Amino acid sequence: MIYETLQILKEQLENFFSDIGLGKIIALENIALWESGSDDATRVDDKVVISLLKLEEEVILRNTPHFKVKDTKTEYKNPPVHLNLYLLIAANCDTYDKSLRSISKVIEFFQGKKVFTSANTVYNRTNVAFDVLEHFKFSLELYTPTFEELNNVWGTLGGRQLPSVIYKVQLIQIERDKKLAASEVITHIGGTLNDMKQ
Repeated sequence: MIYETLQILKEQLENFFSDIGLGKIIALENIALWESGSDDATRVDDKVVISLLKLEEEVILRNTPHFKVKDTKTEYKNPPVHLNLYLLIAANCDTYDKSLRSISKVIEFFQGKKVFTSANTVYNRTNVAFDVLEHFKFSLELYTPTFEELNNVWGTLGGRQLPSVIYKVQLIQIERDKKLAASEVITHIGGTLNDMKQ
């Protein structure tokens, strides 16, 4: 669900940029390629790049029930993992003013649409990775790091900074469809109770 979420966001942002005349300049890549000196660095040239910075488990939802009652059977599964994703969206455009305009438009787009669901989002359903994707819901929240945190992020990614913004994508659910066990539902208790004498 991590790739699918990022790909949906990329497609949505790319459609918005095309509609406003900025072109198809959105890339789902590792921004650390920017100063790597490798041949892959060209994939982020003149692009607005979406990169995954960090995963974080939503621990509040860790203790959800780990069973479902289906017909007359109880199915036991491990509880799903709920994740928050931290995304860095950096503008590596050919001019600084275009980079600033691009970041401004990214913020404008996510200000207008913060919640993405299978009902309100049109995406490329022919993508092979989306075969198992039926229902989804996630929301974006602007994350504002301190200067020190931002310096650490860019230091880890290779040094110099680009105009960028960080978003927290909340509540991505990952669940493997694997039953641990199944049993009949307990519908009544039989037997008799005897008086206990001391």
